[in-house]
Amino acid sequence: MSSVTAAGASDSLSVYLDGDYLRVNLPHLDFLKGKPLERLKDGATVIFSGHLKLSASPNALLPVAQSVASFAVSYDIWEERFSVTKLTQSKEARHTWSHLSAQAAEAICLDNLVIDRGQVPADKDFFVQLELRPDDAKDQLGIIGNPGIDVTRFLIEMFGKPPRSPQERVLYSSGPFRLSDLKRTEVRSTRG
Repeated sequence: MSSVTAAGASDSLSVYLDGDYLRVNLPHLDFLKGKPLERLKDGATVIFSGHLKLSASPNALLPVAQSVASFAVSYDIWEERFSVTKLTQSKEARHTWSHLSAQAAEAICLDNLVIDRGQVPADKDFFVQLELRPDDAKDQLGIIGNPGIDVTRFLIEMFGKPPRSPQERVLYSSGPFRLSDLKRTEVRSTRG
């Protein structure tokens, strides 16, 4: 994966309203490759962290709103298909999708990074940033335990420091946007 910042490119991040949620789309999202894919094909489960953030300016440190999620991705070497589990604090609330192509697995992760429409500034411009990156196996210790994921520790550990390998993250920024100008679509079925 390469670290990319895109704004205004034809392959850039698009933002739209889906029912009560702000979502993003990236036509050529491709993060299941390189070392993370090698680890998956060796039988390891790889945790990917996703962070969708709205801010008042392109370089703002504090978000206006954000969505953070963590996904456990695994690979079935016999079927050559992926499984994705959205990690939550409650094991009962976790959702798993299986028998997925790489593109479908990536889409599940992106589809589960949403921001409630009520958190989106109604009368001001905002900028959107999407970051997806694999977590280092060492970073996972202590964050995911028997009761589930410790969200506070996850935020600090995953997004409070730069990735160990910046080449393995996807980073897209786009904007400015205004709520009243966003395209509206039907509610998606992959929300978890």
